[in-house]
Amino acid sequence: MNSTYNSASPAVETAMSRPNALITWLMCVAGLVFAMVVVGGITRLTESGLSITEWKPITGALPPLNEASWLSEFEKYKQIPEYTQINGPAGMTLAEFKFIYFWEWIHRLLGRVIGLAFALPLAWFWVKKAIPAGYKPRLLALLALGALQGTIGWWMVSSGLSARTDVSHYRLAVHLLTALTILGGLVWTALDLHALAKDPLARPVKMTGYAAIVLTILFIQLLIGAWVAGLNAGYVANTWPLMNDRFYPEGVDTTQGVFFALVNDPYLTHFVHRWWAWVAVAALLLLARRVKKAGVRGASVAIHSTYGIQIILGIATVITGVNIVLAVSHQAVGALVVASAVWGAHVLGRKTV
Repeated sequence: MNSTYNSASPAVETAMSRPNALITWLMCVAGLVFAMVVVGGITRLTESGLSITEWKPITGALPPLNEASWLSEFEKYKQIPEYTQINGPAGMTLAEFKFIYFWEWIHRLLGRVIGLAFALPLAWFWVKKAIPAGYKPRLLALLALGALQGTIGWWMVSSGLSARTDVSHYRLAVHLLTALTILGGLVWTALDLHALAKDPLARPVKMTGYAAIVLTILFIQLLIGAWVAGLNAGYVANTWPLMNDRFYPEGVDTTQGVFFALVNDPYLTHFVHRWWAWVAVAALLLLARRVKKAGVRGASVAIHSTYGIQIILGIATVITGVNIVLAVSHQAVGALVVASAVWGAHVLGRKTV
């Protein structure tokens, strides 16, 4: 009996170590994606996103290294509407341009780092045959989505380089939601691998219908939140729960239809975002309760904690007139809400396998 156990141990140990290595890798990449969401929030709130007017995936990794290069970049920026209509008349200096350039450069550099942090280890694990059966297509899909995100980022930036003084809020929403989808995919895959590490016969989890409904409600809230950000709608009211002393705000323009106003009018998008939040809270609360009943208290606590903090930060962001620290924290915790909700959804799916 001991002989049989000893001869099987190396095989068991190998099967366990491969998923664990992949889990560590995926969670590190998820941490980088979270950092990307935070830096993206800073970039947006400091109006830095249009400071780099060209897309150079390789050579753009280096910032300007001398005064002549800085002046050249500044001259390119001076050609776009954001400068000619806003920052130019405001008297922007080269030093001020360097500040906004820094944040956009950091944002793009971090995107490159994430690409390498995913692609290179993936290639190594692939060559070493350390990827469990059935996971290669999913990892390739995440790689492709990450590559697409870079293209989406430039597509977003390009919308503000000719006829607008800012980027399209539609494209901004696509960019943010793609990042959060990647984050969710990384977390879900790491959780599947965690189950595999504990049980070599564990199968990947499928999402339940209930969890899909909750995540859809959360997706809608995130979508509207991205519109609020892109339309600068957070600035239209600094009171809560009323908007400028009214439940339903004055100033909503519905002349082109209610739906058009919903996706374009800053007053209406702000109004819907602050009240749909409670629908999302109710859905997440019920998800957390089911997760707790399933026996995974940690996931339940994570869901409750993140949505609770997010509501507080959202209210604080409004009443402070969009304080940048609070606004960035609001976006950061939004990403944590996504990660915790995905964890909870995975728990419910695991119970049905």
